[in-house]
Amino acid sequence: MSNDERTRAPGGFTGRRWLFPSALIHELDPDAGSSGRRPRRTARDWAVDFSCFLLAVLIGLAAAQSLPEETGLPHSLAVLDQVLGALSCAAVWLRRRWPVGLAVAMILVGLLSNCSGGAGMVALFTLAVHRPFRYVAWTGGAGLALVPLLYWVRPDPDLPYVAVVAFTALLTVSITGWGMLVRSKRMLMLSLRDRAHRAETEARLRAEQAQRLAREAIAREMHDVLAHRLTLLSVHAGALEFRPDAPREEIARAAGVIRESAHEALQDLREIIGVLRAGDAEESSGGRPQPTLAALDALVAECREAGMKVTLDHRVADPAAVPASVGRTAYRIAQEALTNARKHAPGTEVTVRLTGAPGDGLTITVANPAPPAEVPPVPGSGQGLIGLTERATLAGGRLHHGTRPDGGFEVGGWLPWPRG
Repeated sequence: MSNDERTRAPGGFTGRRWLFPSALIHELDPDAGSSGRRPRRTARDWAVDFSCFLLAVLIGLAAAQSLPEETGLPHSLAVLDQVLGALSCAAVWLRRRWPVGLAVAMILVGLLSNCSGGAGMVALFTLAVHRPFRYVAWTGGAGLALVPLLYWVRPDPDLPYVAVVAFTALLTVSITGWGMLVRSKRMLMLSLRDRAHRAETEARLRAEQAQRLAREAIAREMHDVLAHRLTLLSVHAGALEFRPDAPREEIARAAGVIRESAHEALQDLREIIGVLRAGDAEESSGGRPQPTLAALDALVAECREAGMKVTLDHRVADPAAVPASVGRTAYRIAQEALTNARKHAPGTEVTVRLTGAPGDGLTITVANPAPPAEVPPVPGSGQGLIGLTERATLAGGRLHHGTRPDGGFEVGGWLPWPRG
């Protein structure tokens, strides 16, 4: 299809515009009503309007030829009949602008002019196409009611009274039904267009929601992973800054921890970016395996190497038996709680307690006493706990956190552990 054949109507209508009625394009165009102007005729409209005009003229000429055969018809009435017929044919060009008014006028004119019969049929068809059924019912019903009176006053010279009344009534009903069929097809097209538009809108909203949820999941994962690594970097960098006279072995050990933490942070960042490209952060098979409950010992050992005092009370007999999703959530809870303790209560001893069994669930508690001295507030406090609460809820568990009576802080969670 060439660019000349295919044009885009305002509001996103795409197609061969000249093949569609202007009224239909006007309905499909959401911005068409803002201008306040009537839709302009398309090439199809001009062809249809000319055909209707020609049909009205031909029927009017045929009726005019039969006027001399009517007995008792005065010459003045015959002339009036032809004049009204000619005016009615000319009025056919106004059928799109005033369909109701033209149809009503044709009923009244038809009582005086047989030559306007073709224009009356065109007006009735136009009314059925462009207006709801109630207009067609009242106007068509009035026309049908006047048919017996019309042929009683001016009987047809060739056909019997009953036959001509039945034929005219059948023709009126057929034209009305044809117009209503055309209107129903247009309404169906508009309905399908609206459905498609709603489906596109819903699909776009679902895609935006999926993107937002994916970004939130990745942001939560990045916070859980990188916050732990970066706090280790901060602790050891601060030790090097405030103790430049430390023994050479301690400086070398701190530098090694900084280098290892930076390497691990880069690895985690690469993993998260890889997940962003591949799909779900929890189920992606690419990159390094996600941490589970078996990695909790390594996490505690890493924190101890950074100078934290951590006591691990691990009462789960077989950590490998814990479901991967449950163990991963427990690991993230412990990781975030240890990171918060290192930031908000440095120098305190942190206790990590883990209990549970299949069918009873997995319970994890991370607690620390109050810090020995006042600690400056840390920006962004509480955001990680909000993410952990959501993570635990999505896993089917629950999470609580808050200050203890002795001034310390405790993070506790329960996660479902179904029986194998």
